[in-house]
Amino acid sequence: MTKTIQWFPGHMAKARREVTEKLKLIDVVIELLDARVPLSSRNPMIDEIVAHKPRLILLNKTDLADPNVTAQWKRWFEQKGAMVLSINSQTGKGTEQIAAACQQLASALLEKLRSKGMKPRAIRAMILGIPNVGKSTLINRLASKKIAKVGDRPGITKQQQWIKVGTELELLDTPGILWPKFEDQITGFRLAATGAIKDELLDFQDVALFVLNYLKDEYPDRVKERYKLEQVPDEGLELFDAIGRKRGCLLSGGYIDYDKAAEIILRELRSGTLGQITLEKPSN
Repeated sequence: MTKTIQWFPGHMAKARREVTEKLKLIDVVIELLDARVPLSSRNPMIDEIVAHKPRLILLNKTDLADPNVTAQWKRWFEQKGAMVLSINSQTGKGTEQIAAACQQLASALLEKLRSKGMKPRAIRAMILGIPNVGKSTLINRLASKKIAKVGDRPGITKQQQWIKVGTELELLDTPGILWPKFEDQITGFRLAATGAIKDELLDFQDVALFVLNYLKDEYPDRVKERYKLEQVPDEGLELFDAIGRKRGCLLSGGYIDYDKAAEIILRELRSGTLGQITLEKPSN
């Protein structure tokens, strides 16, 4: 990318400390990932921080992701020993299974409490995920009311709070944490494409070109149909030009307005207008 993305605001450094401090109160860690970019939306620090706790992986935003690829990712994580659920926090699909999954993961702990003659209690879970992956929306869905702030701006959750989910589960919401530097440009592009990084930090043209190079190889029919193209060019830049012309993104002299075309492409990808698309596969 023309801009090197390095993003580690002070509140995120603080969040990491808070997560570490609060882990002793936690029975289960819920890791929320974007189903469109499951690996890219994993924070590498999470494995290091919560390695000893039972973990539930939630693949969120499945309404926007390719269902066939989501199934591949689910199997991939399960083969590594993880418990995985596919969910849509916006509609609630799959979220009704979360409490039972947490109970299952904490069954050894509950049995230990029972053997000591202690009364059963609610499972205490911590939700972790990078910004804009849908944590606040999920919490509001589980709590059946708007407790957490919801927004489409990364990093909107700023402080921790406990939230009761019926009698079985208590959630500790924490701010999303993202690594301080993107060592891999491709990861940065994927996160930028899905909206996990603040748009003002991006070069839209670079991100859109990355997306088009991926779509022409993996979803050519989708691109052809959406932008009413007779054929999909072999080169991403030619595809960029073709879409710009089709959408009337022209400057004086007939030049392509790449900024305008890029904005259209990214908006349609993020909203699902382009269809259910996943930007990385286990085979990648």
